Amino acid sequence: MVSVKRKRSVDVDMTEGAILKHLIIFAFPLLIGNLFQMLYNMVDTLVVGRFVSDEAFAAVGTLGSVTNLMIGFFMGFSSGAGVLVSKYFGAHDIKNVKRTVSTAAVMTLVLSVVFTVLGLLLVEPFLKILAMPGDVEAEARAYLTIWYSGIAGLMIYNVGSGIMRAVGDSRRPFIMLVVCAVINTVLDLVFVLVLGMGVEGVALATIIAQGISALLVVILLFTTESAVKIERESFKFDWQIQKSIIKIGIPTAMRMAVTSFSNIFVQSYINAFGKAGMGGWSAYNKIDMIVLLPMQSLSLAATTFVGQNVGMGNVKRAEKGANTALYASLIATGVIIVPIIVFPGFFVSIFNSNSEIIEYGALFLRLLTPFYLIWCINMIYAGALQGTGNTLVPMIIMLSSFVAFRQAYLFVMANYISNSPVAIALSFPLGWTLSSVITLIYYKKKGLTPPEEKAALRA
Repeated sequence: MVSVKRKRSVDVDMTEGAILKHLIIFAFPLLIGNLFQMLYNMVDTLVVGRFVSDEAFAAVGTLGSVTNLMIGFFMGFSSGAGVLVSKYFGAHDIKNVKRTVSTAAVMTLVLSVVFTVLGLLLVEPFLKILAMPGDVEAEARAYLTIWYSGIAGLMIYNVGSGIMRAVGDSRRPFIMLVVCAVINTVLDLVFVLVLGMGVEGVALATIIAQGISALLVVILLFTTESAVKIERESFKFDWQIQKSIIKIGIPTAMRMAVTSFSNIFVQSYINAFGKAGMGGWSAYNKIDMIVLLPMQSLSLAATTFVGQNVGMGNVKRAEKGANTALYASLIATGVIIVPIIVFPGFFVSIFNSNSEIIEYGALFLRLLTPFYLIWCINMIYAGALQGTGNTLVPMIIMLSSFVAFRQAYLFVMANYISNSPVAIALSFPLGWTLSSVITLIYYKKKGLTPPEEKAALRA
């Protein structure tokens, strides 16, 4: 191992200092950045809901499970690079930090081409699985085709920003997201209100903004003073590093992809309630993204914190950090959900003024929102386990809860008990509760000892 003393102000060493302070400083810009990233899709939905048509609103708002399928797989796969970077950085092994960054860069370029082609080929099969109503299908096809054409930009940004966050730098990815979210919003309004492009306009605005974010992150990685700077003399693909990325990243990739694929079938159940039900579910999903922000940001903070401290061999500090992140996420989530539970119709009306859509959306919000407190447990501890390189167990837990259990529940309810909006929507909080209970039991029993150390102890 080559150890280099770090003097770079943009990198943050979380192996010493106040735990809560580290988590908040890391998570806050990440939270705000994720909020702006959500604007990519949220502004699309709001613009088409207000200025295009109810059909366009239903189409754009219900395609999240499809767009998340590939990007979720890639983000899970590339998270292996982030885990390696944080562990090497925590161990002060800068040589392997750079080897990981270079390998991840090559991997991303290759997969960008593969995913673009594959996405375009899968547009029609996805529409068939979703069972889109005839008055919505054309709008959905147009949006998906353009979105998949520009998927490379989102992939490049996500892997680059993930690498920067692995060394504690969440501020600059946040700044880039703010810039690109503003660009996306302006282009949405220009393409739809000025040029009258409809769904095609919001999709085009999104991929242009994603392309700009990718360009910015590439420029930053080549010019930064951080440990993750890409340098010509050290830029090469390393098969050993790639094998480690695959080993860590594949379970997470499979978890995210299969969960998204399962959600496509959930969406098909929702689509049976027509464009009003689809619109209400679409509005719920946008508000859902906001509620998830604190726990998602703190989960990523826990991943980086745990990765760095496990890299230094300080498992006790890593576990204390994970518990602190959980308490913080419970408090933040509790504050957010109170007004949503009290005024659900108001929040739905922000996206669409149709009374039927508001009624459906308010129903979903009242029913599901309280369960987010339970989901915090799964999100934080799964992120902490990922920081140790243990991605297999979270994958098994989430696939069992979000896929196997949820699909079995939906099949029984829809075919034998009650194919109602309430019955279908309950599949989500029931899955969250099951996964959180299992994750908590595993975490309390096993802790955060890295998988390789557990194997050594057994030997």
